[in-house]
Amino acid sequence: MLAGPAPPGAVGCCRRLLAAALAAGLRPLLRGLPPCWVTARRAAGQWPNPGLRVPEAAEAERLVQQVQHTGVTVRRFIACPQLARTVQRCLQSGASPGSLPVLLECGPGPGVLTRTLLNAGVRVVALENNPAFLANLQSLENSLDGQLKVIYGDFCRLDPLVTETAKPPAVYSEKLFETMGVAAVPWRADTPVKIFGILPQSKERLILWRHLFALYECSSIYRYGRAELNLFISEKEYKVLTGKPGNARTYQAITVLCQLGYEIQLLHMEPWSSFFTNLKNGGLAIPKSVWLPNDHLCLVRLTPQQNLFTGGLNPKNSPIFVFMVKQCLAKPKSRLIDRLKSWSLDNGSQLLRELEIPENAQTRNVYPEDYKRIFEALQSSNIFTENWWHDEVFENTRNINL
Repeated sequence: MLAGPAPPGAVGCCRRLLAAALAAGLRPLLRGLPPCWVTARRAAGQWPNPGLRVPEAAEAERLVQQVQHTGVTVRRFIACPQLARTVQRCLQSGASPGSLPVLLECGPGPGVLTRTLLNAGVRVVALENNPAFLANLQSLENSLDGQLKVIYGDFCRLDPLVTETAKPPAVYSEKLFETMGVAAVPWRADTPVKIFGILPQSKERLILWRHLFALYECSSIYRYGRAELNLFISEKEYKVLTGKPGNARTYQAITVLCQLGYEIQLLHMEPWSSFFTNLKNGGLAIPKSVWLPNDHLCLVRLTPQQNLFTGGLNPKNSPIFVFMVKQCLAKPKSRLIDRLKSWSLDNGSQLLRELEIPENAQTRNVYPEDYKRIFEALQSSNIFTENWWHDEVFENTRNINL
């Protein structure tokens, strides 16, 4: 009954309480609402609007400028309330009916988007790596009734590849998901968590590669199901992720693996000037791009494909598939048949004929789905066990083109 409609009179009572609180200029408190109505909304993954004040852009900019820049990584923040509302609507778009998943906001900084999401009834876990921002976020957390959880951590240092235990702000997904209260679900189930962040340009490609490895191995955040990424990335990187076969500048190994692994959706494009940085001089630090357009940051949704692990591809052999794709596209103008011969495959011509792939096709002209078909066909041969099935392959997979 908790997820059912509010009892008779509860809605009208809530409206009267909210109207009275707003008329008095006070923030409506969750504990001031009828418990049955609040409980029902929480059970459905929706929270009452706490009526938080969202700082104006100038105020948020001052908060960012007061934080000393200690490090070489340039961070970008949402400080404009209008942009925050746009992002909030994008993040809530396409949500399936019923319970809404928790949203992990990475690097909230001054908390403009955080407050906007909370006012929209979203349950938020804020992951912040700068102690200077934590006090304000934790104060906000204490003023609410469980709708916000603040954690000291860095999304860019998620599940570090070290043997010893890493120190904060490095964070491990197992502990993070335990703190969020998110349990693992089957792969084909709905997404268990939404993740939002603005990737630093200096680490953009590296972070995307790490998530690709984790996705194909079902490790890190993907141990818990098809975690949905909503990331602001540079326009040029978006062009690469959505590149078409034959385009020498955009069609790369990361293109093939992303298009096979994720459903890629462009939610919004915003000029670089709309974001504040943590630079002392307030500069925008826009990365240069010679061949590709790069005038915007692109909010991109990456939803893991439900049918990723079909046919012969599975988390156990996926490192070999990743290595195969990277090897093929290391020289995009090379012929696919020559690459197959370099792997000591004597019947490469016959294999391509059976798959109806031209024998003289260049590797940059092969579609992502065809790379998967080639891999599945090669699974029946002994090429992997004789030439690739050793520890060096797995080590190189993480280092090539990072």
